[in-house]
Amino acid sequence: MARNQEKVIITCAVTGSVHTPTMSPYLPLTPDEIARQAIEAAEAGAAILHLHARNPADGSPSPDPMIFDQFVPVIRAATDAVINITTGGSTRMTLEERLAYPLQLKPEMCSLNMGSMNFSIHTAARRIKQWNYGWEQPYVEGMEDLIFRNTFKDIKHILQVLGDGCGTRFEFECYDLGHLYNLAHFVDEGLIKGPLFIQSIYGILGGMGPDPENLVTMRTTADRLFGRDGYRFSVLGAGRHQMPLLTMAAVMGGNVRVGLEDSLYIGKGELARSCAEQVRKIRRILSELSLEVATPAEAREMLGLKGADAVAA
Repeated sequence: MARNQEKVIITCAVTGSVHTPTMSPYLPLTPDEIARQAIEAAEAGAAILHLHARNPADGSPSPDPMIFDQFVPVIRAATDAVINITTGGSTRMTLEERLAYPLQLKPEMCSLNMGSMNFSIHTAARRIKQWNYGWEQPYVEGMEDLIFRNTFKDIKHILQVLGDGCGTRFEFECYDLGHLYNLAHFVDEGLIKGPLFIQSIYGILGGMGPDPENLVTMRTTADRLFGRDGYRFSVLGAGRHQMPLLTMAAVMGGNVRVGLEDSLYIGKGELARSCAEQVRKIRRILSELSLEVATPAEAREMLGLKGADAVAA
């Protein structure tokens, strides 16, 4: 399992589309809040900022490019971090909605879910007695009967219009072992070229469980499919599994992802007050492991990105 250790890329997923305002008062909802937390996360050591948008009136997920435009330029002006725009959006968005802002911005990087799947936190609704906004309860409970769609045709379309058409590279989100084989299919088809950045995800209902053995299986399978030098591996642990799995990933030579999209907590029963708090915590852990953190410039070189100057204004 031992391998040469490069600097570790920290990705920060700032707000996402899964958690709702009632779940944490610290979840960034408005453009100002998203920009502030993203900038603080970059200052704390995040080289990549993974971004979603929300309706500032009620915190509901939104694909509206006009909302993205209220915070992305602010972040770009304040930091040199890599801007990574979601193409996943939420389970309630169409493919066209999910691609609207990425096709406008032509960013250095976007996320790309490598398959359709059940994706749900509907059981979380049982713990909430009173909701802040009327949309939240049906949104969370409704996940039980929704599928996140990314067919082979959808993925091919995204690779062509955003990858080939805009020079954008991808954070390939793999929630299950089969998603690695889907990725290998597109590599074999010549639609994806390295270096690959694989974000393996654990602890989401509908995907892989947070068992350490699953992380080992994903890593060894990726080695077999892409060769040890053909990809860079990163780990996302959902909820309370965030820091333990990220620590394991770092020991195995991987990269890490934190942020309030993935977990609302900084410790047992303690809500994180910001994304930067999580970035600082994983950075302390990496330091204790004698590992160095990659700068945005180093992350760009490691991932073969086109550079911030090639992003649309």
